[in-house]
Amino acid sequence: MSDPQTLAPATRDRIDEMVKGNKVMLFMKGTPKMPQCGFSARTAGALDTLLPDGYASFNVLEDHEIREGIKAYGNWPTIPQLYVDGELIGGCDIVMEMFNAGELHDLFGLEAPDRTPPDMEITPEAAAKIGEFLANYPGQFLHFSIGADWDAQFSVGPKDGTEIEARVGDLTVLMDLASAQRARGARIDWVTNMHGEGLKLDLPGAPPPVRELSPDELQQKINGGERVVVVDVRGESDRDRTPLEFARPLDAGLMAELNEADKQTPLVFVCNQGRSSLDVAEHYRKQGFTQVYNLTGGVDALLG
Repeated sequence: MSDPQTLAPATRDRIDEMVKGNKVMLFMKGTPKMPQCGFSARTAGALDTLLPDGYASFNVLEDHEIREGIKAYGNWPTIPQLYVDGELIGGCDIVMEMFNAGELHDLFGLEAPDRTPPDMEITPEAAAKIGEFLANYPGQFLHFSIGADWDAQFSVGPKDGTEIEARVGDLTVLMDLASAQRARGARIDWVTNMHGEGLKLDLPGAPPPVRELSPDELQQKINGGERVVVVDVRGESDRDRTPLEFARPLDAGLMAELNEADKQTPLVFVCNQGRSSLDVAEHYRKQGFTQVYNLTGGVDALLG
């Protein structure tokens, strides 16, 4: 671990101000809305669940002195790091263990979490395939995780004792607390299509999918005076060559606005041909926006 004595006084003072000036202080990579590593995403996701009114955070990727200094400050080598009432709680693993065990709820003076296993459906076809797979790993269990961005993953491993167990037919599914809440009503099926075969997951609580919007439909929304934010994700040279007066470039200012925007705000994403804009639209859908559109064919179709 880093030697706390090597921390520069000026850097220590800056960290002191953040740690002691905020009841809950998270040092992370990225921001709670846009985390830049999986560990930071999981930690921020747990805090978002418990503290909907927000908490203080600092993006260590924007300041090398703080990024290295925080490791020396608490003599803790990894990031993220969570401080509560000026005391170091720990990193991602400790935070998630405390979250799943209900200890973070106690720490923040909240009611004990609802640990009722979610109602889920696994079709016979999917159950058979999962059972065949698990037979290769005796003594191991199926783990199911759903992140704050609604990305779902299956894995195999032992129990750690803090999971919520859902019994679905002959299968035991282990989930952390947040995943169990997001998994309510989930349906897991096994499908075969032109891309091959595999599990298909339906999550009723997930934000609605990105919808395609034709140029004519966009024009109707604009002419009708609908409140819609058209976001141009193209590079500066493309925007200069073919400007869209009704669209806003996806720059730092707009990204900051969207981080704080009402999740009911209709968003339409535009690029040259409707491909890269779809990726950006999917990102904002996962951030919880419920009315997200991608302009079919992009600017080429709009002006063609």
